Amino acid sequence: MSSDVFGARRAERLLRFYPRVWRSRYGREFRELLYADIAERPHSWRRTGDVVRGGLVARLDNLGLCGCTLTAADQVRASLASLCCCAAVFVVFGAAMWSQLTVGWQWSEPDTTATTLATVVASGAIFALLGLAVLATVPLVWSVARRLVHLDKRLVAPEALVLAGAAFLFLGGRHFGNGWPGTGGHPWAHQHLVPAGLAAFSWASTLSISSYWAHPAALARFPTGELAWMALSPLAMACLVTGTAKTVRRLHLSPAMFRFETRLASAALFVMAVFLAACCLWVIDGGPGPQDLFHVGAIDVLGIVVMGVALAVAQLAVQRARRRGIDFLAH
Repeated sequence: MSSDVFGARRAERLLRFYPRVWRSRYGREFRELLYADIAERPHSWRRTGDVVRGGLVARLDNLGLCGCTLTAADQVRASLASLCCCAAVFVVFGAAMWSQLTVGWQWSEPDTTATTLATVVASGAIFALLGLAVLATVPLVWSVARRLVHLDKRLVAPEALVLAGAAFLFLGGRHFGNGWPGTGGHPWAHQHLVPAGLAAFSWASTLSISSYWAHPAALARFPTGELAWMALSPLAMACLVTGTAKTVRRLHLSPAMFRFETRLASAALFVMAVFLAACCLWVIDGGPGPQDLFHVGAIDVLGIVVMGVALAVAQLAVQRARRRGIDFLAH
């Protein structure tokens, strides 16, 4: 392979560390600079490190998490879209942990105050997050409907993703929820704190978050349909979240809608922090409970870490949206 071809291919590979929007604007000039530098220094770890670092910053900037190259309106939309993604990740892992607690709750009263408190607080937080999600969705749905009536083709693909992902999750969650392990639990004083239908749907929707992936022999004993659901449900969630994020980034946000959504975002951050604290209480101080119903596993520790990271990034997204929102409202 000639040095020219080698340099051109390396420059092209390095350029892909940057997001597509950045490449379309600066890609040609940057590719030429990289090609010239590769010809002068064929093997340079410093150059590679600089490109990777710059690409990461550019991607974070495109997500509305750092930098100021986006306009105020684009920055606000990008930050809110990133918040949607982080909140979705948090809720999925949180629902998986809540499902473990609710299954045990149906069968027996916890034998530690920490587990009882964690279940009660987490259940209240789940209901609060659902309420906030509905409130946040209503004005977005109204705006999307108005845009689609005017035949805005930019929203067709994102809404198709949203509808396909939501339909698949709803139908699959209802179907596999019939196998919820909490069915037939032993009645006790506060068993009905958690609605069985919601708990069953949450359990079925998060079956993919399981330590069974690390035990292929045990996983192989699952029914074929359930295995297919565990493999495909994360893809459906990805379609739903991706479509929602793209929708947010392509909508026109009025000042009133921006204020409303950011206030809901602040409330959601608080509720997420409360939910995370409840889960930490269970993991740190809760006992396994009767018949090992409330046993804490490695998957729960992983869930705590993922939710903590998602909450931190969501907090950053809200801060960026508020900061640039001053310029957005001024215009």
